[in-house]
Amino acid sequence: MAGIEPDNVVRSPAHVEKVFRAMRIGVLTSGGDCPGLNAVIRSVVHRAVADRGDEVIGFRDGWKGLLECDYLKLDLDAVGGILARGGTILGSSRVRPEHLRDGVERAKGHVAELGLDVIIPIGGEGTLKAARLLSDSGLPIVGVPKTIDNDIAVTDVTFGFDTAVTVATEALDRLKTTAESHQRVLIVEVMGRHTGWIALHSGMAAGAHAVVVPERPFDIDELTARVGERFEAGKRFAIVVAAEGAKPRPGTMAFDEGGKDIYGHERFAGVARQLSIELEQRLGKEARPVILGHVQRGGTPTAYDRVLATRFGWHAVEAAHRGEFGKMTALRGTDIVMVPLGEAVETLKTVPAERYAEAECVL
Repeated sequence: MAGIEPDNVVRSPAHVEKVFRAMRIGVLTSGGDCPGLNAVIRSVVHRAVADRGDEVIGFRDGWKGLLECDYLKLDLDAVGGILARGGTILGSSRVRPEHLRDGVERAKGHVAELGLDVIIPIGGEGTLKAARLLSDSGLPIVGVPKTIDNDIAVTDVTFGFDTAVTVATEALDRLKTTAESHQRVLIVEVMGRHTGWIALHSGMAAGAHAVVVPERPFDIDELTARVGERFEAGKRFAIVVAAEGAKPRPGTMAFDEGGKDIYGHERFAGVARQLSIELEQRLGKEARPVILGHVQRGGTPTAYDRVLATRFGWHAVEAAHRGEFGKMTALRGTDIVMVPLGEAVETLKTVPAERYAEAECVL
């Protein structure tokens, strides 16, 4: 098994001390919930407590827990039975960026007060940016990426994505039958603020008839023609998958883009709703919006996500013991590697043109 050395290997006392010194580890989950978070927490505790003799505490409700020093002890009993549970036993919340910047010194004080050797934050783009901020301030950080959107550029995939695609695909499979029964156009809105990976994969997997993504503004005339061709060919229904952040090409249709929330995130006005109105008017066919929403990131994680999350947690503990701070776990091929947090937040992983072209050929 990887990480276990043969009994006959001789190590110096200094090496043994470096490898096996017990640590005190803090872990937290931040941002939107995601299938697989509990699997990471469980893996961290099992590797740290059972194998390393470490002590682990969990901060409640993400960075808020660190800033308020609100935590609980995590032992093997605390993580029993959580592998298959969705959500996070630690809770999550969003902290406004300015509040976190103002709280850096407070966070450093709590880390010193608790005697923590490392903090393992589990989260997406916003969480990793916060992790980099605290790492740059001198705190020992080992990050673990999570997002159902699969938009972290330095890892091939993030846990939660497979579950979200599976849920969306199952919903699309079911919606086909009702769409056909009523000769409707269904516009199914899936998550994806800035990237269309869920829309692309679920649309391909379910055999949707069109997919619109944030990376490629759609032309309403082209979309109308594509859907209309199905009915002209004698088909009785059509399914359009739309990422929530998808937008039309400027000037092609009236479109309400919404505003922003207190965290600076876009508040979308509903691409599925607006598309359903437009397509119904243009095609003369009944069109309905279906918004899958938070169901995509709730519930039991798939086997793939459980395994990936478990591997991320295991390697985060190992990186902490090696002193590889300021980095995060990432999947490259079949290997888990450590990459600098700075690289993780430089850019989002968006759907490239060639991937969209592949999808267009089979939709």
